[in-house]
Amino acid sequence: MIQIRRLASLLAFALPVYASATQQPVIVQSTTSTANSGLYEYLLPLFKEQTGVEVRVVAVGTGQAIKNAQNCDGDLLLVHAKPAELQFVEAGFGTDRADLMYNDFILVGPPDDPASLADEENIVGAFTAISSAGARFASRGDDSGTHKKERSYWAASGINPQSASGDWYLETGSGMGATLNTGIGLGAYVLTDRATWISFGNKQDYVVVFEGDDALFNQYGVIPVNPENCSSVNYDGARAFADWLLSETGQAAIAAYTVQGQQLFFPNAKVK
Repeated sequence: MIQIRRLASLLAFALPVYASATQQPVIVQSTTSTANSGLYEYLLPLFKEQTGVEVRVVAVGTGQAIKNAQNCDGDLLLVHAKPAELQFVEAGFGTDRADLMYNDFILVGPPDDPASLADEENIVGAFTAISSAGARFASRGDDSGTHKKERSYWAASGINPQSASGDWYLETGSGMGATLNTGIGLGAYVLTDRATWISFGNKQDYVVVFEGDDALFNQYGVIPVNPENCSSVNYDGARAFADWLLSETGQAAIAAYTVQGQQLFFPNAKVK
């Protein structure tokens, strides 16, 4: 209750700061996990109430979101693949990048845990155990932030899962929800971000079988698209929304968002 009152107070005093923002809609190229979690449905009305500015979200895998932003099909990028985000800025496609919030990745699987992942001490050991057991693993296979992270774990394990493609390694080429549905239907392990899993409605008997390794840290970043590269970009609107997300008000709003009593994202911007 105290947190909700504090958020309401922050919202009340934040309006004058953003009242001059452009009235054109802001197009956000976003990772699917933030959209699937319901976070935008919670945040965007708060921002519009203060500014009158509408924000529209295009939710795709991080890799596709970055490509779309490079092609000037968006004003703001909100994704979770920091190396690719930094490359985006260094190449001149974005003006600057800031940490926004974080959660973590988890491995979910059938309750009998056929590869005994619960016995492993780290994510590299868990991925090695999946390969050694020939246990089914459903991969997004779509160059999303989750898929990029998954590939880094296979690389650290010294394993090339492509050699088992179509056998125990199953590539869906789909988003997180569809991949979870496929994995559950086939009895396969799935790497997912925790926010999507908490919000996911078709868990059946699946459980979290591995979690807690520091390497599972999942950082989200926000980047305004560079108007010098994209002359049509709504930079004023993008800057206003980015600044709001990174402000004390926006960070408090992110922290206040819960599903089934669980906080999905943890703000970590360097608030000015």
